[in-house]
Amino acid sequence: MRAITIAEPGGPEQLAWTEVPDPVVAAGEVLIQVTATAVNRADTLQRMGFYQVPPGASPYLGLECSGKIVEVGAGVSGFVPGDEVVALLTGGGYAELVAVPAGQVAPLPNGMAALDAAGLMETLSTVWSNVFMLAGLTAGQTLLVHGGSSGIGTTAIQLAHEFGARVIVTAGSAAKLQACRDLGADVAVNYREEDFVERVREVTDGRGADVILDNMGAAYLDPNVEALAPHGRLMIIGLQGGVKGEVNLNNLLRKWGTISATTVRARSSEEKAQIVAAARDAVWPLIEQGRFRVIVDRVLPVDQAAEAHRVIEDSGHIGKVVLDVAAVRGS
Repeated sequence: MRAITIAEPGGPEQLAWTEVPDPVVAAGEVLIQVTATAVNRADTLQRMGFYQVPPGASPYLGLECSGKIVEVGAGVSGFVPGDEVVALLTGGGYAELVAVPAGQVAPLPNGMAALDAAGLMETLSTVWSNVFMLAGLTAGQTLLVHGGSSGIGTTAIQLAHEFGARVIVTAGSAAKLQACRDLGADVAVNYREEDFVERVREVTDGRGADVILDNMGAAYLDPNVEALAPHGRLMIIGLQGGVKGEVNLNNLLRKWGTISATTVRARSSEEKAQIVAAARDAVWPLIEQGRFRVIVDRVLPVDQAAEAHRVIEDSGHIGKVVLDVAAVRGS
């Protein structure tokens, strides 16, 4: 098969579409012929040498895909060759074929095109596991989402809105703020011009946010604690603002607050299967009813992965950047 490989850690120019060995399907796995995949921040960090691949994972980039099953490993039930599916991957999506534990695979949702579905599983699994499974966001509570126009953000806005929460987002341009409002955000804060802590307090009558989904890490650590409501839950899923920060623990104590830092990729296949099953049960009906969709900024052929990484790193996109693998298959 062919896959995007990394010549050496560095910039997007290090990515190349090259021939590599086919994956071997183990017991409990399925082999997927990839239709498309999508770019996530973890991919850019891995390309630069800053993201350690979990033991046993594919060395190739790509944490999600859509495609068609072409082989079923021993012990797998519920899938047969020819099934159209989506999958949460530990790696390997930027390729023509990928082997993945069957528990991390779900049927392609009715009414969703395969190119759109390529950007579904990583963001959905991140949001569902953090905001709903761990933080327990419920109707009537307030969710603050940093980076509201990202793939994670556009997913979190729609789901929180659908399940009856009030949604506050931060973003850095008028176009991004409007996109967030169009998806259901109740309050959109331009972090370049406004203090998000003050704005959160203002719109919650001083109470704060019950759950905060944060992609910034260190830079926002103490302000996020300031913005928490009593019994608030801060869920850290990214480190774009650095890895080391200080926090006023007295504020955290007074609010009975919780700080959690999680990644999906490093979880066991059993944990990922639980997340995929829970997300499928809750979100597939929304997709089929037209109440949730993947926001796709653009689609590029997979052999233009370098350009896709530049788009992500420039942060001018809204939603997901998808890589079309089928477009170059056989070329």
